[in-house]
Amino acid sequence: MNSGPSFLSASILAHPKSEVIQRILSAAIQAVEPGNAIANFVQRRGALLTVDDVDYDLDAYRHVYVLAIGKASQAMTKALVRILGDYLTCGWVIPKHAYHETDPRLTVQPGGHPLPDENSLAAGNLLVQASQSFSVEDLVFCLVSGGGSALVTAPYPGITLQDMQDLTRELLACGARIDEINTLRRHLDQVKGGGLAKLAAPAQIVSLILSDVVGSPLEAIASGPTVADPSSVQDALDVIDRYHLGGSIPAVIQHHLIAGSETPKPGDKLFERVQNVLVGSNELAARAAARQAYLDGIEPVLLGSEWQGEARFVAVQIIAELTENTNSPVCLIAGGETTVTLHGKGKGGRNQELALAAVPVLNGKKDVLLVTLATDGEDGPTDAAGAVVTGETMARGLVLGLDVYEYLSENDAYHYFEALGDLIKPGPTGTNVNDLTFLFKH
Repeated sequence: MNSGPSFLSASILAHPKSEVIQRILSAAIQAVEPGNAIANFVQRRGALLTVDDVDYDLDAYRHVYVLAIGKASQAMTKALVRILGDYLTCGWVIPKHAYHETDPRLTVQPGGHPLPDENSLAAGNLLVQASQSFSVEDLVFCLVSGGGSALVTAPYPGITLQDMQDLTRELLACGARIDEINTLRRHLDQVKGGGLAKLAAPAQIVSLILSDVVGSPLEAIASGPTVADPSSVQDALDVIDRYHLGGSIPAVIQHHLIAGSETPKPGDKLFERVQNVLVGSNELAARAAARQAYLDGIEPVLLGSEWQGEARFVAVQIIAELTENTNSPVCLIAGGETTVTLHGKGKGGRNQELALAAVPVLNGKKDVLLVTLATDGEDGPTDAAGAVVTGETMARGLVLGLDVYEYLSENDAYHYFEALGDLIKPGPTGTNVNDLTFLFKH
């Protein structure tokens, strides 16, 4: 395991448990770094491959393939290829950014993100064509991570990329929720909603999944390419009716849905030859941090990984948990993904905003330190992953002429914490399992 990213700030450096805090933050990220996430669940001894307690005899398969889609596809593929060695026949990797691949067995086709484009279509066609040669004697690894919904698209015959883009634009304009958008996507795309598993059948499929979705519902991560779809065609039609989109979306989409082509459902025999394994998630990162805290003599308290809502309100709610957990030293760990309603024109992200909202709440409190962290290392359109707050932060700001309430009204957390030296800048981490907040009391 490498040393990982650096988590330094003025307040962490000044803290008596500085090294301990850095170890805890690092443990969270290292646990869900794609290479480590794969290695934690996949081991090989000769021809025997064990994936989360399920054994596969690699000598029993004619071919071993890899299909990797998502922002972490490059790192996940590298880790799996290292384990498979010469057993790998070939593979296809669909990342966000092109890169130079030295392994001649791997084909790299970048997709489009955040919206699917011609590259996404090319990637989808590549996977559809590749899967046509799979047989019952083959073992297929699907490596799935966030961003896969946009990076790969393979609309059903008759539906164009432009149709899908127009649909998405209409749905976003009317305020449809992401789960509603994904319900439609799963019924219009051959790869989504269990579609990739259907295409790859009758091969044995092992899907290793890195979650960027709060709560980690497998069907929502990259639109669940190897997972049974709990939604129905009727659910998709209901979304169109709910937002009165019948007259504004491409007619071919409605015709396809009305024809009733259904996605594979829970209980479908197709999934008897599919193993889906969640190898990385916010909860796994939080647990890893908790283990490290325990090893360092700090009582960890896991507050769950489904914190959502307005960042400044979530800050107050997390801090309120401290009064119920008064044992010292203690480390409260909360995961999830908040939102920010913009009022000003400042610079920041949801993790920095949460930290800024915590400044007046923690003001004057002894022996407390709060850290917010975007696990991908990039919070909003900034080079910071989050920020650090103590009971002295507000006073330190006032000495410099910084009014925390003015910065809150401008959504300008970045410049507030930059002036104090309390931004955390680990750089891109290569993973993404949403956000973590740590509250230490010693």
